[in-house]
Amino acid sequence: MTSSPTATPKQLFTVLLAGSLVLLVVHTLGRFIYTPLLPYLVADNQFSAPDGAAVATWNYLGYLMGAMLAIRWHRIDQIRFMLPLFLAVHVLTTLIMTQTDNLTVISTTRWLNGVANGVVFVQAPALILEWLVLRNRATMSGLVYIGVGAGLLVSSGLVSGTADFLEGAQRWWPAALVSIPLAWWGVMQLRKLDVPVREHDDSGQAITNTPLIDRASIPLFLSYAGAGLGYILPMTFLPLLAKIELPDGHFLQDGTWMLVALFTIPAPWLWNKLGAIMGDLPALRLNFIIQLAGVLAAVLWPGAIGLVLCAVLVGGTFLGTVLLTQRIGRALHPHQGPRLSAAMVALYGFTQMVGPWLTKQWLDSGGTLVSAFGIGVAALVFGLVFAFFVPRPDLWHSRP
Repeated sequence: MTSSPTATPKQLFTVLLAGSLVLLVVHTLGRFIYTPLLPYLVADNQFSAPDGAAVATWNYLGYLMGAMLAIRWHRIDQIRFMLPLFLAVHVLTTLIMTQTDNLTVISTTRWLNGVANGVVFVQAPALILEWLVLRNRATMSGLVYIGVGAGLLVSSGLVSGTADFLEGAQRWWPAALVSIPLAWWGVMQLRKLDVPVREHDDSGQAITNTPLIDRASIPLFLSYAGAGLGYILPMTFLPLLAKIELPDGHFLQDGTWMLVALFTIPAPWLWNKLGAIMGDLPALRLNFIIQLAGVLAAVLWPGAIGLVLCAVLVGGTFLGTVLLTQRIGRALHPHQGPRLSAAMVALYGFTQMVGPWLTKQWLDSGGTLVSAFGIGVAALVFGLVFAFFVPRPDLWHSRP
């Protein structure tokens, strides 16, 4: 038997930092910076609130398609080629956003940016997880998502810090300029990772593909679908809701997104730790309950109290849902690796695309934005219910 390769603390730090920066670039400077930008772009008359919801839907459609591409091209050699390619696509599409006020061009560009986000958001963590598994350090995998939390804070600062002297398409310049060096350094580090190209299981045996869908994974997929639809409404529309509900100049108009960012930063470490202490599956169920309470607060207490509770509780949980579900999925099907991660992100991406689309239909039919958050409440209840039908991985593998 060959011994597992080892990793020094410096190597672990470098790999996790590189993954964090790559996710910061595509998932916050690509996707979530749109959330604090949206009220300003609407106020600049670049487009209306319903059009803004439609633009978000195009971005999420691209994310879904990117994740599906990652299912098809999941081998390590393919990941090494696609990561730099789609990070370049992210940079290019963000630069295009600085140059146009045309709604069709904006929608098309945000769709393509979503494709890049979907590919990279699957492939970077999956590559890092495989590298960590080979070194018996899989429990550290959730730390890569700290980049998303830090990126929310960065995106909030970039938007609010430049709000007074940028307008319309110019508001995308900070995201574009910050993305370039971070994307380049991060992907250069990840391309160096020593991960075997062939498919293998945790014991090193060559494997063949088996079905992704079975009695163990179906409830997990359904639960994850509920999570995707449940969290995306506050993560897309919370600052816009604050602008609608609060008087002009209220500190929470920008402060809600800042709260989300602040509570997202420690969330990967917290849920990584809770998963290790109480088990990933019980931690996931607790995560759903807390996240549900956050979205419900925005519905039950319109105004400052509901906005703050939503920002804090959703910001502190949604990344935990991602890392815990990914780990549970791999524990149920350890041979699937990046394919399983890509399938989950594709499903997550589909439900995230549905959320803004449903919101647009609701607003166009005369509904209010706060009542649209009820869609998120129902989705999280759905996800929580199915989380109780997911089997424990050890019991699943010990069945006769």
